[in-house]
Amino acid sequence: MEEKVIDMLVKLCETDEVKNDWNINLFETSLLDSLGFIELLLTIEADFGLIVGPTEVQREQIDTPNKIIKFIKTKKGL
Repeated sequence: MEEKVIDMLVKLCETDEVKNDWNINLFETSLLDSLGFIELLLTIEADFGLIVGPTEVQREQIDTPNKIIKFIKTKKGL
């Protein structure tokens, strides 16, 4: 699943930078912006079969690849 998340982020961020540092802050480094946050939520829903409301999660909870992986695992009950 981790590889699937990283591949998803490579497409969203349009860079391989996320492959090298799973703790990179996607928003502070401008790899994602506010619109990217919504796109990230929609992609998580589509790729992982989850329903994630925009008010259900704060940006700080999913601002790094590691946090996104943890969030998805928690939502899936893993």
